[in-house]
Amino acid sequence: MSLYTKKAAVTITCNKRLTPYLEQEVKELGFQVEETFVTGVRIYASVNECIRLNLNLRCASQVLYSLKQFEARDADEIYRELHTYPWETLIPADGYFSITSNVQNETINNSMFANLRVKDAIIDRMREKHGRRPSTGAELSGGVIHLFWKNEQAEIFVDTSGDSLARHGYRKIPGRAPMLEALAAATILATQWDRKSPFINPMCGSGTVAIEAALVATNSRPGLFRSNYAFMHLIGYDEAVYQEERGRLENQITEAPGLRIIATDLSPQAIENARKNARAAGVDDMITFAVCDFASTEVPQDAGGVVYMNPEYGLRLGEIQALEDTYGRIGDFMKQQCKGYFGYIFTGNLDLAKKIGLKAKRRIEFYTSTIDCRLLEYELYAGSKR
Repeated sequence: MSLYTKKAAVTITCNKRLTPYLEQEVKELGFQVEETFVTGVRIYASVNECIRLNLNLRCASQVLYSLKQFEARDADEIYRELHTYPWETLIPADGYFSITSNVQNETINNSMFANLRVKDAIIDRMREKHGRRPSTGAELSGGVIHLFWKNEQAEIFVDTSGDSLARHGYRKIPGRAPMLEALAAATILATQWDRKSPFINPMCGSGTVAIEAALVATNSRPGLFRSNYAFMHLIGYDEAVYQEERGRLENQITEAPGLRIIATDLSPQAIENARKNARAAGVDDMITFAVCDFASTEVPQDAGGVVYMNPEYGLRLGEIQALEDTYGRIGDFMKQQCKGYFGYIFTGNLDLAKKIGLKAKRRIEFYTSTIDCRLLEYELYAGSKR
């Protein structure tokens, strides 16, 4: 039976602390989550179902279809176990594939050696069966095989994604210190936003948060912006299945009449970049961009909604001191101009966040790169709290 129709364990990975939002997405697509862990979830699905996951998920990184679990004490045992797998039924003899891995084994001090042994096992098997071998390389543009090896427990997967799903594919100009698209989407899913009331994004940088808000509001999925996945390069791939799933993405887009998304930045270059990115995502007509200080951002009154800001965190003492005044002004802006809204500050500096002068209702944990971050939620009452 083809992997495209045979169900097996599928591990869907994500960046640390995105699991709750990934799990929510997976369940909304109709899958039952069997297990959750720090960096992903596990379900049972066929590779054809993995196509749907790849095209729809906003918060995921990779969709990994399990081929085999086994014990291996060293790299030679990895080779022996994988040499017995019928790779000739999966990888075209004239194709191209790559190896990726996550290795924690005391006999390995360089994961590239483990990758090499996986590649050797596949190529030697293919030579024996076909008398020729596929091409290999580091670029994830063809089939991708992934090794997970911790202590003596190993599992080999087909990575059905290839390049990370966490980059959604529309962003042409990343700008300075851009937020990863999957992280931006997860933080939006973590807010109280109803996807109808205004979404205000001062300090918008290259526009990622505002663009993801527009995509969430219209149910526009990342698969609309990408045309190459690793699942396309394996034996048994049926393009009709992909085209059907791709057609569903088009059909499920919804209108968002009257929705106001306002994104501002003090930098004219940032706004120019944000406009280009929004155009590439097809949502430039949904976002009002403006060059201004954040405190001059238009906030529609008596409308409710969300104000979302991602100020700099400051890496050096001089920067932090300069930012203390900025964070204080952010608090004043929210108190005075955003009444009736939910306010959100995404920051990796909780000491600076104290300068905002507001009590956070929720502190939602995230990571960006290696920085421990919080999405701070403030309920900005339009009158006295009762």
